Amino acid sequence: MTLGIVPPHLLDRIARLDESRYERAASAAQRTLLQDPAFRTRRQSMHPRAAASRAGLDRTISDAQEAEVLPGATVRSEGDAATGDPAVDEAYDGLGATYALFSKAYGRDSIDASGLPLLATVHYGRQYDNAFWNGERMVFGDGDGEIFTRFTASLSVIGHELAHGVTEHASGLVYRDQSGALNESVSDVFGALVEQHQRQHDAASASWLIGEGLFTDQVEGVALRSMSAPGTAYDDDVLGSDPQPGHMRDFIETTEDNGGVHLNSGIPNRAFHLAATAIGGFAWERAGRIWYDALVSGLEPTIDFAGFAAATVTAAETAYGADSPEVTAVRTGWTEVGVQVDAAPGRRD
Repeated sequence: MTLGIVPPHLLDRIARLDESRYERAASAAQRTLLQDPAFRTRRQSMHPRAAASRAGLDRTISDAQEAEVLPGATVRSEGDAATGDPAVDEAYDGLGATYALFSKAYGRDSIDASGLPLLATVHYGRQYDNAFWNGERMVFGDGDGEIFTRFTASLSVIGHELAHGVTEHASGLVYRDQSGALNESVSDVFGALVEQHQRQHDAASASWLIGEGLFTDQVEGVALRSMSAPGTAYDDDVLGSDPQPGHMRDFIETTEDNGGVHLNSGIPNRAFHLAATAIGGFAWERAGRIWYDALVSGLEPTIDFAGFAAATVTAAETAYGADSPEVTAVRTGWTEVGVQVDAAPGRRD
């Protein structure tokens, strides 16, 4: 398990590269992997943070200046003009775009629904190959320049990581096995929707890519993950092929990555993409509403794919009626990835 957007299997592969050819990338991945265990422990024991909140958007961006110390020096606060530093300004804009999706589409005031200030640190570490949510703030590395560029460059990454905060506050999905893969998938869903909402792309025209723009030109790949076609985001001589499955028949049984949370998330990702494209229009309006309503419905933290699928069907029935096209689209999406949706959703007592 890792807290960051880059899955551990990919960092591990980069860390093993021939340092005579990929000195910066291999060294950066090795340092990132050494640091990750502390964050892995943190996520397993993480609880939503209590903090002073106020209504409305409240952003603060800090600069770690390549140190591995948080938060760093404050460089831009809410309402300040752009700094000219791309990482600072992309982080500021990305926090705003994420807030805008949850506020405008779902009536949620920040990630905790109570105006939690949105904090971020950029230029974290030296050539740090990841971005993560640590329960208090977003943290972005600058990448190694050989495999990865700066991690603020992808709006879907910013939305993905902040959505982990929404999940912590809304349902606390346990970060292991199928509930952990759902945790990752929910973040991919809302990361994609943040990007689509900001760009005003409908379901048919959206890219459905997570981490588009993170790879340098040296990599044969378009993104870290594809929601529309899991397993196709990259196919590179150095990085290998994208290993994500898109159907339960290919579900990966492993003890690595907390039971394959970054791998098996491709299955619910594809279910959402199928539902959203069948429903049509802007995906955040109906498909996203269904997934959001399911997320905040009081789920059992260890819920599996079938239980979450049932929760989305229930949410669709409540919002649009049992015989609606939306319910049919959601049911069909899950069925097409091999998930049974007949069982009642698991909920907290």
